[in-house]
This record gives sequence, C-alpha cells and structure tokens, in this order.
Amino acid sequence: MSNRLFQGLVHQMRDSIDATIGVVDETATIIACSDLSRVGTTNEFVSLDLSDSHDIFIRDGFTYKPFGSRVKPDYAVFVEGVDDAAAKYASILAIALSNIKQYYDEKYDRNNFIKNVILDNVLPGDIVIKARELHFNAEISRAVFLIRIISANDISAYDVIQNLFPDKNKDFVFNITETDIVLVKELKSAVDSKDLEKLARSIADTLSSEFYTRVNVGIGTAVVGVKDLARSFKEAQMALEVGKVFDTDKVIVSYDNLGIARLIYHLPTTLCETFLHEVFKVGSIESLDHETLFTIQKFFENNLNVSETSRKLFVHRNTLVYRLEKIKKLTGLDLREFDHAIIFKIALMVKKYLSANPVKF
Repeated sequence: MSNRLFQGLVHQMRDSIDATIGVVDETATIIACSDLSRVGTTNEFVSLDLSDSHDIFIRDGFTYKPFGSRVKPDYAVFVEGVDDAAAKYASILAIALSNIKQYYDEKYDRNNFIKNVILDNVLPGDIVIKARELHFNAEISRAVFLIRIISANDISAYDVIQNLFPDKNKDFVFNITETDIVLVKELKSAVDSKDLEKLARSIADTLSSEFYTRVNVGIGTAVVGVKDLARSFKEAQMALEVGKVFDTDKVIVSYDNLGIARLIYHLPTTLCETFLHEVFKVGSIESLDHETLFTIQKFFENNLNVSETSRKLFVHRNTLVYRLEKIKKLTGLDLREFDHAIIFKIALMVKKYLSANPVKF
C-alpha cells in the first residue's frame, strides 16, 4: 500500500519538478518513480547507504534523502541532479512522503493500530469501532509476548522475530524501546499456557543458538478480541518484572504461572515491612548466612523431607536437624512444621521483593 501512496504523490509532483524523481525501499528497489519504466528495478548504489543515516547523499548523478520511522531508514527519495535545487526537492519530498505514510499508518495500518492499543493510546470507545474498520475478527484469541533483549550482537532481533512470524494479517511485531519487542500472536482455540511457553521458548532458543542474542520473554494471558490486549501487555510486563525478582534464572515467565509472587508484587511496601517485623525477631533474618539460606532452599525444594534433603546436600541427617534447630532458635519458626514453613517461605519472598524494589505496572 505504501508503494501506491508514494507513486500517487510522485505522479502529482512530476510536472512541478523538471527532473526524474522517485522512491527506493531499504533493499534499493525503486517502488515509485516519475519514469514508470524504472519501477521495480534495483539501484545497486544505494543499498548500503540506506542502513547508515537519514542524511542526504549523492550517487550516480542523483541526490538521495533517506526517511522512515525507525532508526534505520525504511526508504529514500531520489531526485535527478546533484545541485542545491535537487537537495531541496529531495528534502521536501521526503517530508511530504513521511507525513503521508504516517497519516496512512495511523488511519489504516493494522500493526500501528495494535501498537497504539497495547500502549493505551486509543480511547476504549474507539477501539471497537477502529477494529471493525480494519476487519479484525472479534472472536479470535490473542496473547502478548514481551521479548526483552539482555545481550545482543549486530543482528536485529526485531527482523529475526518478524521473519519467524511473517503473516502480518494475523501476527504483529513491533519495537516499543531499544530493548523491548512485542509480539501479538493469534492463537488457536485449544492453546493453553504450556503451548504459549513452548512458543516463547522456541523464540528465545532461535535467537540464542542462531544469532547469539540472549532474551527474556514475558507472556500475558490470552484475550479474545482487541480491546483487552493492553491488559495482556501489562501482564507480560509484570511477568518480566516479577520474574526478575523471584526467578532470576528463568528465561520464560508466564503471568499465569506467577503464583504467590504475583500477590506479593501487588502488596503495598508498608504492609510487607509490617509483615516481616511480625514474623522475624529483630535482626534474625540478617543473621542467616549463605549456607543456612541454601539449606532452607533445598529443604523447601524437597517438600520438607529431612531424609531426602540431607541426601541431596550430602550431609548426615543429624547435621540437617541441627541446622533446622538453629534456624528455629534464631527465627522462632520450625521449618519442619507446615504452617511455619509456609510463613517462612512467604517472608523470604517478601524480603526479596522489598530488596529488589521492582517497577509497578
């Protein structure tokens, strides 16, 4: 559709500018031109320049002015000639084409509409009307995946993810920051949270194994229609934040599986601090050394089973019992009792939450 928009403007301008004018895309293919015979041909002189900047440059008797919405230019205007007049014409055309493209994106582009929906840039009353205009199926389920780049090389993770999901009528991929990429994925009716995690895992594995790009992926819940996509996006954001606090080793974090961590995340910090003061004696939790905390973690992982935990820790059963007694003296909680173990587990999570001071969504 951009090609038709650009060709329409170029056609209107050809009588006003006494020179050949046109537009090339990021692959250096001419997609609009006052000389129709050149549309569809490739200009080998400009493909590398398009990846560098938005500055005017001259090649092979033509003046080029790159433009586009991303950091990397999407298109370049070209005007025959290398004088100041050609440069002015190129700049004016680039501005005009950028504006017309932006207007079209805001009015008709489905990807741009979805981006504005999840960022809460569309009024709730307008979402249904606009979705109907753009022929969105209101009965289809979708989920939001937030892919956060942790470390990367020169390969564009955005381009890789776009290539993984090429159907632009069903799946939508866009950047929201330099490190955050959003995938809005259309789902089949029988998909559950495990299927979403498998998909997220395949994205992370592809980026890691083939492109040496490490990412974390947050997954929001599946929603029907378009209206609740903003909620699914916030859930994906929250999943990453909560995972950063409680599951630092996890690459894939689903909102559906946050469990009690989600509850703690929503608690006011003053309430959390009060809870800690009530549970632990003053200074008792700070007195627990790394070895003791590791013992507690393993004890919880083995379902409070003393024999199994001692075997996993390669210590004598009596040694573990001694450590548990020491914890009881320090904190007043006997981890062998289920109720005490639950309180202690939650208290440790609350302490971790307060120390991390996560962003709230």
